[in-house]
Amino acid sequence: MGSAGREGSGVSAGTGAAAQGLNDSPYALSHLDALESESVHIFREVAGEFERPVILFSGGKDSIVMLHLALKAFAPGRVPFALLHVDTGHNFPEVLEYRDRTVARHGLRLHVASVQDYIDRGVLRERPDGTRNPLQTLPLTEKIAAERFDAVFGGGRRDEEKARAKERVFSLRDEFSQWDPRRQRPELWQLYNGRHAPGEHVRVFPLSNWTELDIWQYIAREKIELPEIYFAHEREVFRRSGMWLTGGDWGGPTDAEPVERRTVRYRTVGDMSCTGAVDSDAVTLEAVIAEIAASRLTERGATRADDKLSEAAMEDRKREGYF
Repeated sequence: MGSAGREGSGVSAGTGAAAQGLNDSPYALSHLDALESESVHIFREVAGEFERPVILFSGGKDSIVMLHLALKAFAPGRVPFALLHVDTGHNFPEVLEYRDRTVARHGLRLHVASVQDYIDRGVLRERPDGTRNPLQTLPLTEKIAAERFDAVFGGGRRDEEKARAKERVFSLRDEFSQWDPRRQRPELWQLYNGRHAPGEHVRVFPLSNWTELDIWQYIAREKIELPEIYFAHEREVFRRSGMWLTGGDWGGPTDAEPVERRTVRYRTVGDMSCTGAVDSDAVTLEAVIAEIAASRLTERGATRADDKLSEAAMEDRKREGYF
């Protein structure tokens, strides 16, 4: 799984020889060690409190790190949770291939909730803009209810978006999978309250206190494999709403949107219709980390069109049952 690093001290800075000796202590956790320890504790806490947890796994970097932490939490045994992916039908092929390869490698069970199935049955209708991200809520919530999942792990981080910053680690959802920020419970001293009524469930966010930079530094430290889409590569893209998008069956590009071949990479991955690439020449983890450290835009603010629909776009979807 990779060796534990020592990338700075998790102990408050002090002065003089005493502080120097404290920081050199073999028992002091680095920043990444502290984050890892917290996340592992959350996984084990859920395993002890709930009957049917599941991990949301899309093949994106946050869910990849989340699965890596779960594997660590229960090693040398197997992860006692299944995986769940809400497939929009417009996912990047590289990411789906990585997802399936990872599931097979670790002998995991994968549940797939397909947006396309709901469209084919006439339950959901395509949007005029071709974006399917907002259509994920119903397949997700119905899958949770059908499989009776009582805890659902998500890779959301508080630095991603304003609505996600309001989340607790344990986020209670009602019998309709809806989120009410007024029902969030205090979580003092890492004490988590998983109590819920029949029909309710809890969304769990073990990466809440991680940042995008933490994620990349941890990936580098643990030598975690990622889909190549996260590194700079040549790709045919077109410009829409200030972002470089990849064309496909979802409806882009139009005749007025010329296609260019550019060197780009993706900071986040999702539905192809609303996930933009960024110009980049970062082909190594070290280069990506340097690029993220210098960025002044969050990954969602820079590359996710669905979050630009309105100031409250994410919060509205979360209230309906989305992550």
